[in-house]
Amino acid sequence: MQVKKTWKRVDGVLLLDKPIGLSSNDALQKARRLFSAAKGGHTGTLDPLATGLLPLCFGEATKFSADLLDADKTYEAVLKLGVTTDSGDAEGAITATAAVNVSAEAVFKALPQFTGDIQQIPPMHSALKRDGRPLYELARQGIEVEREPRAVTIHALEVLAFVGDSLTLRVACSKGTYIRVLAADLGAVLGCGAHLAALRRTVVGDLSLQGSVTLDELAALDESERLAYLQPVDALLHTLPVLTVEGEAAMRFRHGNPIDLPPGLDGKIRVYEGSRLIGIGEPGQSGRLWPKRLVQLAD
Repeated sequence: MQVKKTWKRVDGVLLLDKPIGLSSNDALQKARRLFSAAKGGHTGTLDPLATGLLPLCFGEATKFSADLLDADKTYEAVLKLGVTTDSGDAEGAITATAAVNVSAEAVFKALPQFTGDIQQIPPMHSALKRDGRPLYELARQGIEVEREPRAVTIHALEVLAFVGDSLTLRVACSKGTYIRVLAADLGAVLGCGAHLAALRRTVVGDLSLQGSVTLDELAALDESERLAYLQPVDALLHTLPVLTVEGEAAMRFRHGNPIDLPPGLDGKIRVYEGSRLIGIGEPGQSGRLWPKRLVQLAD
């Protein structure tokens, strides 16, 4: 007889090193079961073919999961030169092949074209919607529709390795950047075509793979050892300024009322009572700080 799963309250952030082949939601559900966490969410999807950093939120931390959606990311991308696919990655059908007679100098000369503020045309094999339908559904039916270019920012491109037809790049970029579009566009400039053969995410915002853990590693640990990998609820908020309050101000804020805003603070602000996070506030009417998201952490 199957024993019914017992879920419990778990609060914190897990830096998961996602394996290849799992969707972000599949990875979340596997991790959630390992922690028996009643509530969980992720901070933005990572394609099944990609590996690397997938911050997961449990309990009260899920209130801040959206804060990482706009964060910059860093990837290590392996491009296979000389082979173009219809999806821009290794899952797609090959549409063209060419000899690879590309020098390192040609690569370095081409990279500045893709650095800074650039325009990308989203791929048909993407989750963007047209008339309510994801583009990838249309692509599977052989339908191609016009897509408007989108502005993205590539902060830095660095060559990590270039051997034969394999080019490995480190890409630091803004949200919404399609690395497979970058691969295809760079291949076109180099004259041989290219597609994204492998992708690993190493940084999201100010979080990195340092301190991350794999699902297999978690499965081999007991409960207390797993919990040691959980970071505090405010791990997603370290870029925000801090305001510490006590007494009546803390009570007012916790009950959803505005409090005085010290000079010099602006934008989203994380608010603590002593060392305990009680929520996020934003300046509002009369220059006061208004609660936007409150947390109720277990004692």
